[in-house]
Amino acid sequence: MYRNLRAILLGATSAIFMASAGHAADLVAAPPPTGFNWSGFYVGVGGGFGAVNHKIGVSGLGSFNGIGGEGLFGELTVGYDHMLTDRILLGGFIDTHVGNIGMNLDAAPLINADLTNSYGFDAIARLGYVLNDSTLGYVLGGYTWEHFKLDASSPFFGGSFDYNESRSGYVLGVGMETAIGHNWTIKTEYRYADYGNKSVLDLAPGTSLNVEPSTHTFHIAANYRFGAEGTGPAIASPAYDWTGFYVGAALGAGEVVHDLSIFGGAADLNGIGGEGVFGELNAGYDHDFGNFVAGAMVDGNLSGISTDLDIGGGGGSAHLKADYGFDILGRVGMKVNPSTLAYVLGGYSWAHFKAEASGPAFGGSGSYDWNSSGFSVGGGLETAVATNTTLGIEYRYAQFGSEDFGSGGAFEVKPSSHTVRVGLKYKFN
Repeated sequence: MYRNLRAILLGATSAIFMASAGHAADLVAAPPPTGFNWSGFYVGVGGGFGAVNHKIGVSGLGSFNGIGGEGLFGELTVGYDHMLTDRILLGGFIDTHVGNIGMNLDAAPLINADLTNSYGFDAIARLGYVLNDSTLGYVLGGYTWEHFKLDASSPFFGGSFDYNESRSGYVLGVGMETAIGHNWTIKTEYRYADYGNKSVLDLAPGTSLNVEPSTHTFHIAANYRFGAEGTGPAIASPAYDWTGFYVGAALGAGEVVHDLSIFGGAADLNGIGGEGVFGELNAGYDHDFGNFVAGAMVDGNLSGISTDLDIGGGGGSAHLKADYGFDILGRVGMKVNPSTLAYVLGGYSWAHFKAEASGPAFGGSGSYDWNSSGFSVGGGLETAVATNTTLGIEYRYAQFGSEDFGSGGAFEVKPSSHTVRVGLKYKFN
């Protein structure tokens, strides 16, 4: 109450003084408006979803990309950012994570095995651009370290055994962070990490088994920023009404994991992995209910996500592709600040898959394709960058139905995918 009274008295005094002497306006002018300050230290807590892909190669004999798996993780972060200009940010952070992203092979009583990304850390630099008064968009890159653990049991290998290996590599990504009040922000972020192609076993003189793990992960986190509130430059935000029809385009990346089931579940492998990029066009309608927004959209995509097998010595090659598809989705979001929407989504998904092979090892050339229906769930952040334009980053998990390549469940494939897209939308008034 004291602060309100003081503001009223100061305003009245300024008005009286300007009325009596016009030149005094400069002497009593209010300080310039301030906004969110991105400079400074912060700590954060979060987690996410993702998939790993192990590319396997045998010297001179070929390669398989790859053995895949999926799972969850949690992480802690500490970082520092510095504003180079009113709009441009340079910073860095270190995070540590634990999780269960990995592959599982269940063929009891013959063998049961889990290959898991157990824990690790990243040391990352990021370069950001302040999109409006509350939201930052950025790219990132840096160093990553991961501990991989294989746990297996089999009577043919003398019972239980395990194998541990640590790998370092590089990480690249993109993200969006937005202020939600006081010193708190939330962020959504995509990272691709590669841990290098290294030998894990010498099979014979001059021949080795090489494994190259890579991961696609989506991160959701809350950060507490020390001294952030009301001390940064004022950045104008476009006036944006979420109600209306829109069209959009997006680019994305991710991984598909094919869960294999043999002889009605006598053996299960989760799974066969594949990775790549895709493009997407979408259209939809949103309605603004005040603090909340609800809408529906349809999209179509062309994908380069594939699993690849190459046999050395001219033996041939095979590819399993997630070719193209579409989604019909609904979403519900909350305005975390006047410019930015945090939302969840879900709905129907349809995809076309194609397996093709060529070369003497496969008896020539051939192909097999099928369609599969399923569902998608996910979420993201979307922020206004112009009166009719938004920029967003979004994660989706999709699960599709099984395809039986044999008879009576002799050989079934059940695909799922983890994808992230960054897109622009134009809304019609």
